[in-house]
Amino acid sequence: MPTYNKLVRDRIPEIIKKTGKKFSTKILDNTEYIKELKKKSFEELDEYVNTTNNEEAIEELADVLEIIYALAEYHGATIDKIEEVRKQKAEKRGSFREKVFLIEVSE
Repeated sequence: MPTYNKLVRDRIPEIIKKTGKKFSTKILDNTEYIKELKKKSFEELDEYVNTTNNEEAIEELADVLEIIYALAEYHGATIDKIEEVRKQKAEKRGSFREKVFLIEVSE
């Protein structure tokens, strides 16, 4: 039986059960949960980085967004609050639309 030891989406056990396979899970405490969410964010972002077409990229970005939703909730925020902060930062510092690549800054 393969060992995964990773955070999975809530319905994955139900999906596995429907296949007739046996599995084991546990419910994480808050310390374990945030640690695993952070690990999962890197995993999902890495999967996005390794996409080769728009369809795959969108699929992986949806996974990254799901992690962001979970992280926001863990930290007591809504996605609306995250969006508000994002807009404030974009207003003050800009976004990434203009594709600016900083080479160096001299004193």
